[in-house]
Order: sequence, then C-alpha cells, then structure tokens
Amino acid sequence: MKIRFLLVALVVVALFGSIFGYKAYTIKVARAAGAARKPPVVTIAAMQPSRETWENTLEAVASLQSYRGVVLRSEIEGRIVRIAFESGAKVKEGDVLIELDTSTETAQLAGLEAQAKLAAVNLNRAHELRTQVSNTQADLDAAEAASAESQAAIAVLRATLAKKRIVAPFSGRLGLREVNPGQFLNKGDAIVSLEAVDPIYADFGLPQQDIPLIRPGLAVRLAVDAFQPRSFEGTIEATSPRVNDETRNVRVRAVFPNTSEELRPGMFGRVEVVLPGKLDVLVLPSSAITYSPYGDSVYVIVEETSPAGTQSVARQRFVQVGPKRGDQVSILKGVKPGENVVVAGQMKLRNGSAVKVDNSTLPSNSPAPKPAES
Repeated sequence: MKIRFLLVALVVVALFGSIFGYKAYTIKVARAAGAARKPPVVTIAAMQPSRETWENTLEAVASLQSYRGVVLRSEIEGRIVRIAFESGAKVKEGDVLIELDTSTETAQLAGLEAQAKLAAVNLNRAHELRTQVSNTQADLDAAEAASAESQAAIAVLRATLAKKRIVAPFSGRLGLREVNPGQFLNKGDAIVSLEAVDPIYADFGLPQQDIPLIRPGLAVRLAVDAFQPRSFEGTIEATSPRVNDETRNVRVRAVFPNTSEELRPGMFGRVEVVLPGKLDVLVLPSSAITYSPYGDSVYVIVEETSPAGTQSVARQRFVQVGPKRGDQVSILKGVKPGENVVVAGQMKLRNGSAVKVDNSTLPSNSPAPKPAES
C-alpha cells in the first residue's frame, strides 16, 4: 500500500515538474524573442534651429478701459422737463444734459429770499438798538442767528435747484439714453453713460518674476482683432503696488492715444511690452515643443552605436522656452546650434525610439502666419 502511494506521488511530482519546466522554457523563449525583436523605426520630420536676434518683449492679454467713465444718475427725485443730448453725442465738461421740474423749488426760493430780506432788516435794527443800549446782547444774537438761518435755507434750496440741472462732469462721448421727457426720476436712476476714451487705458497682468523688468515709460504695442494687422503704440503708465494673491500676477496699466476713438472700453487685446536690448535665440517651429505640467521638452536626434550597428534615435530633452512669434518659438536653454530637433511626429515617440527622417512635409514656421485662402 505504501509502495503504491509512493509511486503515485512520484508520478504526480514528475507530471507537475514537466509542466512547470515547459512553462519556464516557453517564457524564456518568448523573452529571448522579445529581446531580439527590434522596435519599429518611427518616421519623423526634423530640422536644425536657426539663430536669430529678436526683440526682448513680454506678452500678455489686455482689457481696454476708459480714461474716465461713469454712469450718470439722478441725485434727486423729479420729473424730466428737458433732455438736451442725443445718444452717442460728444459733450464738453459743463454741458447741460437733463433738466428736472423746478417750479416748486422756484416758488419756495422766492419766499425764502423775502424772509432773508426781513431777517437782514431786523439784524440792522438790532445793531442800531444795541449801539444805543436799547436792547440786550441776546436780542442781537437772536437777530444774527435768524439772518444766518435764512441764508442757509436759501443755500440749501439753491443746491437742490442745481441738482435738478444735470451737467456733464467731464468731456467725452455719451452712451445710449435711458430716459425720456416727462419721465419721473427716482434717486439713483441711470440716465446715460459718459466715456472719455482719448487717451485709453489697457490693463493687463504680468508674472511677479517680471516686476524688475517693467517700469513706467516702456513702449507697449497693442493688437486688437477688430483692426488686424494694425498695431497701436503706447507706453506703460503705472503698475499696481500689490501682487494678486491668487494669480501671483502684478497689474500693469498702459496708455494709448485714441484721437479717432477706434479703440473702445471693454475690447480684448494682446500687448507686447518692449524691453531694452535684444535677444540672441535659437528658433524652432512651435510644433517641436511638447508641453507638460512638469516641463517643456523636445526630441533631439542623436546617432547611437550598438552591437547591431549605428542608428538614429530620439532623445527627450527639457528646454526653456522664450518669446513666441507667429508659428515660431525661441529656445533659451536645452538645444545647441546644429542639432536636429523633431518638429513633426513626436507623438509616436518615446525616449530612445529609432527614427527615420522624412522632411517631405514640414510644419509651418512663419513669424506672421496667414490662412491659406488669404
């Protein structure tokens, strides 16, 4: 019985041993085949970076703001009796825009002026009597107070009358009228917007590391989609003393002449701050750059020798990207003159991939690209 059990056990051990041995053999063969298999050669386009001298600029997105801008509102209630402007008109400081009904205040003013005259007469009489010691100092004080009170009441009423005559606080262009003749205005009701747009401001943000580079008076170029390819010339007027807590950007304000009033508040634009000096850079098409959260990189083609021979492979290299111009991007660090850099096909690559260069089709590399139909 024991001999039979021993024989069965030996058979089982031999069976499992042969199975595991065969499996180990197949794995070894597969690994050897994988090691012998060469990765496929990736076809890419490549070019050497060109050496150029560029302007040293800082780029940002800007929003245009009025030099002065307000929405005129009523400070007092009243019925509109006259509207002295049209929508979109240019006005000068002090021009009358709206007149409210003043009939009640005018009547009250006549009564107050009569009271003021009487108070002045009483005050003169009190002075004469006091010189004759015919009244008390208290009588004179009361007459002076009554006269001053009547003058104050007149001043208050005249201020109310002035507020019922709404004028332009500065020269500029009016917006769309929001009131009509005969309409009753409540306190705070909007009447019309007034914008002074010559000159005009462009506000934009720059990273905090650029603060040492910017100062008032630096030249700024502004491009607006509505007027492409034209650009507008201006200068930096001021920078904010505080850096934004969330974006870590500093707010910069540039001022631009706008005599033709082509630029309007609220427009979106792109600005370039022109810094002193020039930049000597290596230039590549922007398609050569692989952007990622951990850094920008390119693939550089190098010749490597192995037992199988010499072949071209792509090696990933991190770079420092500088200013951009159209389809072009400048490389400040990471690439040397004369090196071949992959400009198309890098999505198929990984570090060490074998490559074959085919430059029959190259990506656009223009500093001022335009659509094909233009």
